[in-house]
Amino acid sequence: MLLAVLLGAAFCAGSAPGQLSEEDKKALFLKARQDIRPVPRASATPRPRPKPTVAPKPTPRPTPKPEPTPTAPSDESSADEERESPRETPLPPKPRPTPAGDDDDIIPLEKELPKPKPTATPRPEARATPTPKSPDPGTTGTTDRTQRPDAPIVIEKSGLSDESGYQPPKSSGGGWFKRYRYLTPDVRRAIDRAPVLKGRWRYIVIHNSGTRQGNARIFDNYHRRVRKMQNGLAYHFVIGNGRSSGDGQVEIGSRWTRQINGGHVASDYLNNIALGICLVGDLNRDKPTPAQLAALAELVDYLRGRVGKHKGAPVAVRGHKQINPKPTDCPGDRFDLKWLRKRFGY
Repeated sequence: MLLAVLLGAAFCAGSAPGQLSEEDKKALFLKARQDIRPVPRASATPRPRPKPTVAPKPTPRPTPKPEPTPTAPSDESSADEERESPRETPLPPKPRPTPAGDDDDIIPLEKELPKPKPTATPRPEARATPTPKSPDPGTTGTTDRTQRPDAPIVIEKSGLSDESGYQPPKSSGGGWFKRYRYLTPDVRRAIDRAPVLKGRWRYIVIHNSGTRQGNARIFDNYHRRVRKMQNGLAYHFVIGNGRSSGDGQVEIGSRWTRQINGGHVASDYLNNIALGICLVGDLNRDKPTPAQLAALAELVDYLRGRVGKHKGAPVAVRGHKQINPKPTDCPGDRFDLKWLRKRFGY
């Protein structure tokens, strides 16, 4: 289009059409191309206005944290808490400015504000909890349940820790020259060998097995496996009726030789101070044999002498039903408690 304009201008200047040579056309074309200026097109989208420059806000300076004030240790805090959470060491106070000319009147800061000495909080001493003493069941043979100890008493003694606190065997009942029919020399030696503490035993309790036959070995197996008693045979002595052992035969249990508590009374306290003697037989249906009663009399007399006196009197002898805290018919309806009282007294 621009070329046509130039050609038209040349024509109007006086040149006849068709008289331009090729060189003239080329020179005009080159001249016209040099005069070409790019004309930008008008944009429909308006230019965005420059945003006003926002002045940056001043950054606030961090506020210095106040220094921790040392506090005195509380009386309620324990020494263990102080070791686990140590307190921060307070910084020394800054010295005050000294006015000119008054050096002689100023007291040094160390003298004006003496540093408090740290005092260690004493540990609270553990107080020993007093063990409640078990009451003496008395001479009536009854025990108040409210006076029973909270924890079961398990005492096992073996060996001699203090010979002055043990009962010598020379005081055994009947003396050295008494003749025994049912207490054989082996039985008496076994009774004497046990280390009996003075005042250890206060009662002798009579039982019946509730079975028509049996012996110490059978009862030990039953108590250990069925009743789950750790120390086995619950009695200290067993007297046979002639069916599984000899009639009037005295058998000694390990609880006597080891001098540990029995398991024959429904009271841990009484088990700890009462010896148990079991007569083989169901004494609700059958009477004890004469040999059993004779052996029982010999054994009780010997044990009374062996364990010594309690409060100046021989240890008390009771039937199971007379001393057990729970109701029971032991040692049986056919056992004569009057004979027991007449023979050994109360």
